[in-house]
Order: sequence, then C-alpha cells, then structure tokens
Amino acid sequence: MRVRFFGVRGSIPTPGPSTVRYGGNSVCVEVRLADDTCVILDAGTGLRELGKALAAEKHRGTMHMFITHAHWDHIMGLPFFGPLYSHDTHLLIHPVTEAAARRTRDPIVFDGVHFPVKFADLPATVETHECHGAQRIGSVTVTHIELNHPGGAVGFRLDDDDGTSLCYLTDNELHPPTGQVTTPDALARFAAGASLIIHDAQYVPSDMPAKRGWGHSVVDDVLALGRDAGARRIAFHHHDPDRDDDALDLIGKSSLDWAREHAPDLHPIVAREGLTLDLESR
Repeated sequence: MRVRFFGVRGSIPTPGPSTVRYGGNSVCVEVRLADDTCVILDAGTGLRELGKALAAEKHRGTMHMFITHAHWDHIMGLPFFGPLYSHDTHLLIHPVTEAAARRTRDPIVFDGVHFPVKFADLPATVETHECHGAQRIGSVTVTHIELNHPGGAVGFRLDDDDGTSLCYLTDNELHPPTGQVTTPDALARFAAGASLIIHDAQYVPSDMPAKRGWGHSVVDDVLALGRDAGARRIAFHHHDPDRDDDALDLIGKSSLDWAREHAPDLHPIVAREGLTLDLESR
C-alpha cells in the first residue's frame, strides 16, 4: 500500500510563504492499493493536485472516493478535480451513512450557484455505492467508525491483502467536553496494529482550553492513541491554518522526544504535501 499526501491543512487553505514546506492545501490523501486500485480520502483543495498527478500518470482505472464529512475544507476541491471533466473517468463515491448518501446525490458544490457547472453536466461517470458495513474495494476491506466532530464525521480503516493497513481518522476530538460518540479506547481497538494512522492533530496544549469542543485533537493525545493502538507509524494531519512551517517543525521534534520516552516502537510524522509513504506489513 502506498500513501500520498496532496493536502494536509485543516479548516481553510493557507497558501503563502509561511506554509511552503508543509503545504497550504486542505485535506486530500491518495492510497494506492496492492492491486493498484486508487482510493481517495477527502476532497479538499489538495484534490486538484491529485487530479493533475493522475492525468500525468495517464491513470485509467476506477477511482474510489471516501469523504469523512461535508465541511467545506473537505469538499471544496471537487469542482477543480480535473478527471471529472473527462469522459474516460469513472469515479465511485462511497457514502457510509444515509445523510452522506443524500448529500452525494445532490452535492451543493455542483448546484449551479456555488459553482457554475451542475452535477448532471459533468462529463465523467460518477456513481454512488452506499454501504453501511464492511466492504471490499479492490484488494482492501474497508470499515468505518463514527468520530467526535460537530455535525458528525466518519473515520476509515483499509486492510489490504498484502498485510498492510491504514486508519484515516479526521476530523476527531479525542476528549470532547460533550457529545462524545466514540472513545479513545474504541479508536485504539479500531486502529489496532495499523501500519499507519493518519489522525487530526490540529492543536497543541497551549491552544487549550479555548478550543475544547471545536472537534479537533491535541498532538499529545494523538501520540497516546498511536501508542495504545500499537501502530507502526502515526501521521499528524489537518494542521491548524495559523500553524506555520516553523511551528510544525517544533511539533515534529517534540513528538519524536515523546515517542522515545513513551512509545519507542512508534514513529510519528508531521504530514506534508508531497509526502509518499510505502507501508510495510507486520
């Protein structure tokens, strides 16, 4: 399994000189499976760059898309995804809740008001496959879990036939003050033994308590989740729009120090645009 990050920023895109090294596009991750099936996780502005990469590679297979939730930073790249304007494209969107399925049938970003092209006028073949349980996509089994986020969000686990596994958990607040729908223990069981966990790590301890209840997690809590899950690697994702490159460098350094002391088998990573990870099975 190969994972490529095309957008790692949360809340709003943040282009500019202070975000050049980690990137300013909002969240989008591509996963290429053992059988070369293409899976897309979230459709932030990083999706535009993924579309260009797929065009350069002359990718022709079916693309499978999973969206955690419909907040703007996770869907605003859809109208600018180049493959949607090709008759050769087959995109299969996989909503795992009824609410997500309704939004997929009539997406607001293609209503003719928020963007001039309507959904029905897209040249690509776009289909929806609704499934509320485990499902097979190419060489993986995909399962999901509800997350703690205002308005709701869903996390995904991909278990590949080659023995590698990925958990994608964003946006999620590990210790919300109210409205908890899942617990750190449940998430650790869901992510147990994963080759890689990608988890929302928008905040640092100094952001609290002002941002409690905003639906995002603190870096130290995310590290503890990776340790408790027995994961091989954990990638911090959905970076705060006010967190510049130097601040993310500091998070990377402090997380390595934390892991050396508390979880020596865990390798923490601060995700950046362009990062490619080849996952290893246990």
